[in-house]
Amino acid sequence: MLLNRFPWWKNVLVVLVILLGFVYAAPNLFPEDPAVQISGMDAAIAVNDSTVKIIDQALQNAAILHQPIERLDRNILVRFSSTDIQLKAKEVMQQALGKDYLVALNLAPTTPNWLRAINAAPMKLGLDLRGGVHFLMQVDVDSVLKQRVEGDLNNIGQILRTEHIRYSGISRQGADAIVLQFRAADVLSEAYSSLSSRFPEFVWKKNLEQGALEIQGTLSPASLQQARQDVLDQAMNTLRNRVNELGVSEAVVQQQGATRVIVDLPGIQDTAEAKKILGKTATLEFHMVDTEHDARQALAGATPLDTKVYFFQNGQPILLKNQIIMRGSSITSASSGYDEGGRSSVNVRLGGGGEALFTKTTAENIGKPMAVLYIEVKSESQEVNGQKVITYATERHVISAPTIQSALGNSFQITGLANSEEARTLALLLRAGALPAPVTIIEERQVGPSLGKQNIHMGFMSVVVGTALVVIFMALYYGVMGLIADIALVMNLVLIVAILSLLGATLTLPGIAGIVLTMGMAVDANVLIFERIREELRNNLGVQSSIHAGYQRALMTIVDANITTLIVAIVLFGLGSGTVKNFAITLTIGLVTSMFTAITGTRAIVNFIYGNRPVKKISIGM
Repeated sequence: MLLNRFPWWKNVLVVLVILLGFVYAAPNLFPEDPAVQISGMDAAIAVNDSTVKIIDQALQNAAILHQPIERLDRNILVRFSSTDIQLKAKEVMQQALGKDYLVALNLAPTTPNWLRAINAAPMKLGLDLRGGVHFLMQVDVDSVLKQRVEGDLNNIGQILRTEHIRYSGISRQGADAIVLQFRAADVLSEAYSSLSSRFPEFVWKKNLEQGALEIQGTLSPASLQQARQDVLDQAMNTLRNRVNELGVSEAVVQQQGATRVIVDLPGIQDTAEAKKILGKTATLEFHMVDTEHDARQALAGATPLDTKVYFFQNGQPILLKNQIIMRGSSITSASSGYDEGGRSSVNVRLGGGGEALFTKTTAENIGKPMAVLYIEVKSESQEVNGQKVITYATERHVISAPTIQSALGNSFQITGLANSEEARTLALLLRAGALPAPVTIIEERQVGPSLGKQNIHMGFMSVVVGTALVVIFMALYYGVMGLIADIALVMNLVLIVAILSLLGATLTLPGIAGIVLTMGMAVDANVLIFERIREELRNNLGVQSSIHAGYQRALMTIVDANITTLIVAIVLFGLGSGTVKNFAITLTIGLVTSMFTAITGTRAIVNFIYGNRPVKKISIGM
């Protein structure tokens, strides 16, 4: 019986995997074109043949050369030969089309259609490779914690009143604590028992010193940490939605520290619109108008109970009831448009909760006005005693106060907007959702495309040089067997690129570092195998038996070494930041592919060359 034979299906499997690897890695050989993408600001504005004619005429008048204009699903793509021409063309097209169209910079792939048909696409490149803009945003987490504690304070007071437990005072202390005062010790003990069971997220303590009868409740460290994390998670989710609305692909939104979020927008060079949308903390509230009292009298000081004076944008006062009929969070979709009079409006669809109260209230108040209150939190960064201090100011104004004509259901229209741009911005914010806390952009960095190209070149050269050195060493030291290991090394690189492309993972400089490290580690398995084969040959075991024993006995050592490295990579991915995670991803993929190529791949080649026949000598170097 001859050793070193693979069943036919295993040979077919190796060949098939390698072929698929080459196919799905191939799109990365095709460079991207600087392009400009044009789309309507909302669904009501479509791109058509007339839009193409306007673009083509504008570019001809400006003597800007371009490739044939492409009509995609809901947008238009125009490719150019350089980024300088791309930037100039964007300005020309924006002026020609006006504010009803979104004109965005893009990098368009040149992947052949047959590759696109099988969903083969190039790897996504991160900010450090592609260029774009980097934002570091501060989230005012404490303001949300205060709101939560205020809500708990109201609930506690209501529960104690329901249970007929009399307290003399209740107040919030700091951002995360509540203090209750009592007149009798037995009542305090009763309240302590009730609060401890009903509000376990607080740590409750009795204060009976110096005649005080108080209970202090402080959010537990675990609850406080969870509340902070919930705010950041919600903020990141909203920011991702807004990035999607901006049409930016391959964006990165990730947490940094306890109160900060990083937003990387690859390919973005004009940051004004991104800053305007990303940092805006805006939402809506719907209130009934108090028609029984005069707003100007209330402004003078005679404010009725449960009402408050607000203002329209023109400065006219209006008196609204405090009860919130519905919040902007109930809105699931919104699009800008025009009302019957041709004025800008936002078409709204509900579905996020709270619709029942809204419908009930509007049905009971037909013929009465209901106000749409716009709320925006603005931040300002100032230098105080050499330190940067962020202050927040909340601005509220009434957009409109239309009369309710009939009970409003899941769809209705918001009118009274100043212009179409305000309507588009409001619709975008409502679609993406309101940020849970005020957000301030405290750092902005712009990475030019030239730096991205330099990074790509240097990263590519590091992979090439590292791989070349390993290939030369293996060929010189191990002869034909070293060349087989080199083939496996190239296959490993191809498979890494193919898997990154298939997964849609974003490649950054740390990811390239992971690939370079994997190239060095990939031959470790073959070194162990080849040294084991040499040892068996020195023991006069015979060529076929030595090859078989080399692969068989080195297998467990190789698996153990890779598993320990894989554990470290998983820890890096779970606990590390974005750049560390990217390194861990490429390292993990490289470990898996190197196991396949170094063991199964090289074994298949060795079996093909030396297997199935008597062999007296093999080329395995010195």
